[in-house]
Amino acid sequence: MFTIGQAAEYLGVSLNTLRRWDESGKLVAIKKDGGTHRYYREKDLEIFASNLMKFATEWIEDGVEFPGTFYCATSSIFNARLTKLEYALMQRPEFKKLYSLITLITGEIGDNSFAHNIGKWPDTAGIFFGYDLEKRVVVLADRGVGILETLRRVRPELPSHVAAVEVAFTEFISGRAPEKRGNGLKLVREVVIDHPFNLFYTSGDAEVRMKGSNKVFRVTRGERLVRGCLAKIEF
Repeated sequence: MFTIGQAAEYLGVSLNTLRRWDESGKLVAIKKDGGTHRYYREKDLEIFASNLMKFATEWIEDGVEFPGTFYCATSSIFNARLTKLEYALMQRPEFKKLYSLITLITGEIGDNSFAHNIGKWPDTAGIFFGYDLEKRVVVLADRGVGILETLRRVRPELPSHVAAVEVAFTEFISGRAPEKRGNGLKLVREVVIDHPFNLFYTSGDAEVRMKGSNKVFRVTRGERLVRGCLAKIEF
């Protein structure tokens, strides 16, 4: 059993956050013999922290707090954690042929978020970056300006989020920092099409869903308007 202090350290949040989550039912603590002290089972904490899409979605939509172990305030922190992901993948025989590509597309999506929002973060700078090797998933998100606003700086005629995301995944636009550094989302699209990965990516109301053995790149209009960007990679 973990004390509330140990649980807070495990998740990377404050004691007050854990108390608030307990009271709201988000993460209920165990109180022994009717006492007031809060305790947590390690397995419960593992399950709670593994719900990556839930945390990422709630954060970009509502700005709610999530386990700090997933928060990368700067690109340097992100790239340090990306190196840890690569090392963890290298230790698993089942990822021997794919670890470099998983690291590559994760890095491109994360770097893309930082490059688009330098000096322009609406509120919280940085990105959400979490992964679960048992579930074979990586999740990234940001509360930035989004693809449409970014591309309208150089393509003001873009009419919608769908059009902007399609351009981001298919065209080279000279002068943008991400293009000078690498292929960005265009490279992500190519890698996902040619390898056993699934990708969900959304910005605004635009959605990209590439899944299965016969993947086709297509951008559609979703039902929700998402702030910034949200991506899920399955491998």
